Amino acid sequence: MHEHFNVVERRLTNPIRHLAKYNCGMTTETRRGPEPPDLSEKGGMKNGQPQRSDRRLFMQFVAFGGCADADPLGDTLARARISGVLYEDINDPRGVGLLTFSEDPDFFLDRVRPLLNSPGFSDLVQKPEHTMLGRTYALGYEPDLQEVLLDRPRRTVLNPLWKWAVWYPLRRSGKFAQLPDQEQRVILAEHGAVGMSFGAGDYAHDVRLACHGLDKGDNDFVVGLIGKDLYPLSAIVQVMRKTQQTALYLEKLGPFFVGRVVWQSAD
Repeated sequence: MHEHFNVVERRLTNPIRHLAKYNCGMTTETRRGPEPPDLSEKGGMKNGQPQRSDRRLFMQFVAFGGCADADPLGDTLARARISGVLYEDINDPRGVGLLTFSEDPDFFLDRVRPLLNSPGFSDLVQKPEHTMLGRTYALGYEPDLQEVLLDRPRRTVLNPLWKWAVWYPLRRSGKFAQLPDQEQRVILAEHGAVGMSFGAGDYAHDVRLACHGLDKGDNDFVVGLIGKDLYPLSAIVQVMRKTQQTALYLEKLGPFFVGRVVWQSAD
C-alpha cells in the first residue's frame, strides 16, 4: 500500500513530465484527411492487368449561319491543320457545323478560337443553341481502353464513307441516378443493344461524350450519330425513344444538328 502511494506521489509531483510523455505518445498517431478521388478512366482486364488511363479526347461542336459557300471554310481549316470535320446543315441553307477535337482542352482556345475570329468564320453568325463540348469516357469493362477513349471516336468522325451526322445533347433526370446500380446497368444495356445492332449492320455508329459541367445548358452527354445514309440515323433515334432510358429517364433531348460532311481533316 505504501509503495502504491509513493507511485501516485511521484506522478503528482512530476505532472509536466508525465503529460509530456502522454502527448508524445499522441503525436505518433497520424490524423488522416479525405482521400483524393481517382479520376483515371478504367477499363476491363487486358493481358491479365486492369486498364487505367488519364488520356481522353475532348470534342467541341459549334454551328453557324450565313454561309453561302462552305468550301472556302474547308480550305481555311486545312491550311490551319485543324483536326476536325465541317458539315453543311440540312435544315439551314446557309448553315454549317464544325466539329474539332483534341486531347488537350487548351487546343480550343489556343488554336480553334483564333481561327473562328479570323476572316471567313468571323463573318458568320454563331448559333449558340448548337454549341456542345464533351469528353470521351469509359464504363469500366472496355477490353481496349485506348480504342474507346481515343482511336474509335477519331476513326468514326473521320471515316470518308460516313458522311451524315446527327449531333445533340441530352440530360438524364435525377431519378435515374437514384436507381440501384444493377437496375441502371440493365437500362443502359437495353439502350446499348440497340446501338450495337445498328452498328453491326453499318447503319449508324455513335460517339458518346460526357459533358457534366462543360456546357451552359447543364447537359450530361453529347451524342453523335454517324453513318453513310441519313435515314438509319433517324431510325435509330426512333427506336431509342422506346427504351426505358429515353422514355422514362430523359429530362431533355436536343436541339439536333443534322448535317453532311463537306470537309474532313486527315487525322
